[in-house]
Amino acid sequence: MSKTKITVNNNGSLRIEGDFEIVDKDGNVYGLGGRTLVSVCRCGLSKNKPFCDGSHKGHFEHDAQAFDLPEKKA
Repeated sequence: MSKTKITVNNNGSLRIEGDFEIVDKDGNVYGLGGRTLVSVCRCGLSKNKPFCDGSHKGHFEHDAQAFDLPEKKA
């Protein structure tokens, strides 16, 4: 199995690659048709949620820069 990688794209989606599954709030698995790469909507404009359909173009701004979260509280 390959490691799962999630990439936060500038002004767009979350790109998920590798071995993963996506489930709804009830634990039902989305059928991904054998895909090992999908893009998930972050802007809320997609008509194919939770998947990205490109509707964010020109309507969503986020400069994706990595940072460290504070230490987890005990």
